[in-house]
Amino acid sequence: MNDVEYDELTDSVLLAVEEAIEKLDLDLDYENHGSLLSIAFPDGSKIIINKQAPLHQLWVATKFNGHHFEYQDGQWIDNRSGSEFWQLLNDSASKQAGVSVVFEH
Repeated sequence: MNDVEYDELTDSVLLAVEEAIEKLDLDLDYENHGSLLSIAFPDGSKIIINKQAPLHQLWVATKFNGHHFEYQDGQWIDNRSGSEFWQLLNDSASKQAGVSVVFEH
């Protein structure tokens, strides 16, 4: 993947996360700072998603741990656990929100 493809893929993921948050009936706030998306939960915790352009990775920091995703076969996969991005985001957001969170994408 080249840099342009990487930017297009990661920008579409960040936009999809924002759109998914808007569809939820939960008290979640978010801020987009270009290459970084911050999701704030009612308890004050956050999930931070940011682009790591030099590595062509997408990083996710949750209240519990951090994850580095690489694009493989049409999906963003955590290079340590093998978790798929959306599943990990749903699981982490559910834990931090204290209720089931499913990001529709």
